[in-house]
Amino acid sequence: MKFILGTKDRMTQVFDEDGVAHPATMLRVEPAVVTQVKNAETDGYEAVQIATGAQKEYRISKALKGHLGGAYQHIAEFRPRKNFDESIEGFEKGAAVAVTTFEAGDTIVVSAISKGKGFQGGVKRYGFSGGPKTHGNKHHERAPGSIGAIGLGRVFKGTRMAGRMGTDRVTVKNLKVLQVNEAENILLVSGAVPGRRGTLVEVRSA
Repeated sequence: MKFILGTKDRMTQVFDEDGVAHPATMLRVEPAVVTQVKNAETDGYEAVQIATGAQKEYRISKALKGHLGGAYQHIAEFRPRKNFDESIEGFEKGAAVAVTTFEAGDTIVVSAISKGKGFQGGVKRYGFSGGPKTHGNKHHERAPGSIGAIGLGRVFKGTRMAGRMGTDRVTVKNLKVLQVNEAENILLVSGAVPGRRGTLVEVRSA
């Protein structure tokens, strides 16, 4: 089971040996520490808990500081996936998890919280075409149109309409690790990754 926590930095491009440019996202991966190894007997499920990022001590409780063994900013758990034959064996409390967990060429799965876009209409949120822009139509170019059902007199639950957009947990599969910079703790991942700059990103093997 391979995983790591990082923060999204920015996008760039990387040239391979053939001179082909690949879009890439730069992730800053600070060394993490295993703070707890959960098992089915004591916790009801199996998982590995890690913590990363320096945090001021007065911002966390004494109980949490004692549990983690220090002041950390980010905490996350990774459960083994049965269909991938993963297990928690080999992980011990206090062990380090660094950017060298992955190598160039590894296929990974990235999860993060997408950018928040506030309250948006149906055209931007779901790609609605809107109404006609001619023949006397005025101020209704981006209106959603009919949303009701004939005879029932109500709107079905889950009907697509205007509302809050973004801030969803998004998972992108089948990305590849292009480069691993151990000196600067940087992981270069192919393609785009959800979130803004500074967003916490979960990376695990595909």
